[in-house]
Amino acid sequence: MEFQRARRPEQVEQRRRAILEAARALLREHPLADISLRELSCRVGLAKSNVLRYFDSREAVFLEVLDEEWGAWLDALEAEPPTGDEAAVATALASSLAGRRTLAELFGHAGALERNITVERARRVKGRAATHSTRLADLVRALLPVLDEDAARHFADTVVVLAAGLWPRADPTEAVARALRELGSPEPAELFATGLAEALVNQLAGLVARSTRD
Repeated sequence: MEFQRARRPEQVEQRRRAILEAARALLREHPLADISLRELSCRVGLAKSNVLRYFDSREAVFLEVLDEEWGAWLDALEAEPPTGDEAAVATALASSLAGRRTLAELFGHAGALERNITVERARRVKGRAATHSTRLADLVRALLPVLDEDAARHFADTVVVLAAGLWPRADPTEAVARALRELGSPEPAELFATGLAEALVNQLAGLVARSTRD
């Protein structure tokens, strides 16, 4: 970036994009918990105070990345929606999400990230999350018309809850990962993908069965 201080709207957006891309790059290299505001500012080449001119906290940066990654995942699903019965749809969704490590990790840390944001930021974060959940619910309902709106929305919300809850399986400490290898356990990423698929299949099959019965 050639300019010293972003003054025009396009310069502000360019700097915001640089911060977000730096955050993504760091997430590919380190666990989120190990990435400080100092490391982020060094990666993007700005002082910490300058980063905070565009995002009110470190957490706000990563919540913005979460929003974009969530939207990109939904874009991909809508472009090539899964097909088949509820088991096939749930398995495909789990596989797709398991292949997006950054998104899965941010789902796992979303609650902690939300602890250091302003009310204004919280309104935006929750509003966008609701929009994403609605998009996923609409997609699933289009694939499985037997589901009513409430059931589809419940499933969409559950996808995030289950991914967040299972994330530690994909991101163990080195000591735990070593112990798992010694015990002949599957790789952490496989444990996450398998656990998420089984949980989503059970959840969606149950909702479909209840909708059919009703």
